[in-house]
Amino acid sequence: MSPRPPSGSSASDTAAIGREQARQRVIEAAVELLTRGGRDAVTTRAVAETAGLQPPAIYRLFGDKEGLLDAVAEHGFAAFLATKRVDPDPRDPVEDLRAGWDVAVGFGLANPALYTLMYSEPTRATSAAFKAGMEILMSRIRRLAAGGWLRVDEEVAAQVIHATARGAVLTWLSLPEHRRNPALLTTLRESMVAAVTNQRPSVQDAGPAGAARALRAALPEQQTTLSSAEQHLLREWLDRLAVGG
Repeated sequence: MSPRPPSGSSASDTAAIGREQARQRVIEAAVELLTRGGRDAVTTRAVAETAGLQPPAIYRLFGDKEGLLDAVAEHGFAAFLATKRVDPDPRDPVEDLRAGWDVAVGFGLANPALYTLMYSEPTRATSAAFKAGMEILMSRIRRLAAGGWLRVDEEVAAQVIHATARGAVLTWLSLPEHRRNPALLTTLRESMVAAVTNQRPSVQDAGPAGAARALRAALPEQQTTLSSAEQHLLREWLDRLAVGG
């Protein structure tokens, strides 16, 4: 006998719950196959069999195999997001940056097949979990800028940090095990730190560009001192100054 739906729920609610549970089973099955055998192991038939469903269910739930892979990648970004430790007021923003980089690289090394899938398609940057993770990174960068630590524009810093972490993981995974030297990861991390931060938090030494970056990062999101037009103009000036030094 089928279990009765919870009291007060409609048939449509029950169907939606069942559909979501089926989606999760399929995603977990795909992750299991991906981890064991790589992307080639994630066939529609194998996923359906592992999930205990018929192959047509995959198409009903995800549209096609690419839709399934997108869902698996989103699952990966959500799992990665769950590993991020957010300190709203770190004692040392540069060490906080190092720690965040280490977490990102550590996740990639622990989940090689999933990580490779997550970053194999540029369009996956639209993932909600990916965007949430990038916002955590941007918060770190804004703290660096506000304290006078940031030596490059915020957007450039984000690109350097993200590129070095992703490059570190993919390079490490491409090497045979006997050539995997931990010094590679340390060197890449410290090169990233040197590229985006000042040796000491001195806005004056960083010149007008550093001062502009610090002021831009320190501006509150909501304030009434300036009109919206004035706020727009100020941010435009600061953006131009921040990249001009």
